[in-house]
Amino acid sequence: MFRDQVTFRRVTAGVLLIVAPLLQALAVVVDPGTWGDDREAVSFGANPVLAQIQSVLYHWSWMLMAVAVLGLVHLTRRRATRLGHVAGALTMLGYLQLSGLLLSDPVEWWLGRHHPPEEAQRILDEMLGLPGVVFGFQLPWMFFGFLGLPVLTAAVWRAGFVGWWAPAVVTAGYLGSFAVSYGPATVPFWAAPVAALGWIGWKILRMGDEAWAACYPAPRVSPERESTRR
Repeated sequence: MFRDQVTFRRVTAGVLLIVAPLLQALAVVVDPGTWGDDREAVSFGANPVLAQIQSVLYHWSWMLMAVAVLGLVHLTRRRATRLGHVAGALTMLGYLQLSGLLLSDPVEWWLGRHHPPEEAQRILDEMLGLPGVVFGFQLPWMFFGFLGLPVLTAAVWRAGFVGWWAPAVVTAGYLGSFAVSYGPATVPFWAAPVAALGWIGWKILRMGDEAWAACYPAPRVSPERESTRR
């Protein structure tokens, strides 16, 4: 597998499209902030073990999704190519940015252990409100992942690889989560894309190397080379 570029890329894409959204769904379930005090300085302090586990799950979910995006882009090599390229690049950038923000979790836990909740939140807001942090790590980049992935999945649908329901479920899951406060209501929204993206990943694993390689466009032949052949 590691010596065959077609097999390696196909299997990697398929597995990551199953694993990455699943890790995110698990993260929101184990996150103490989902079920406890919405002030993470409090909820993280109440269960620091689960707080660390959720940070790790989110981190690897978003890092692996950034890689899995390459597999989705591959499916748009023949149709919806421009849309796939633009949405894929923005989605990858967004997920990489999201992962970097997780380093604030242990900081918030430490502040909660050494300061009252209100003071801990004030200090954290002051730290994260620095212009370099806001425009370098947060806005607008952090939204590119959740906004770009539904568009990229729609491009995969336009390419004919999956039915319309897949981008509809991904869109309802990720964009719908913006309509509710982070908490128990977030769980079903982030569980929904597990089914849609997992189905795409499963189809990639079952499609075989020949079908995966067929996504590559036929090589272009220059007029000079064509005349030489004749």
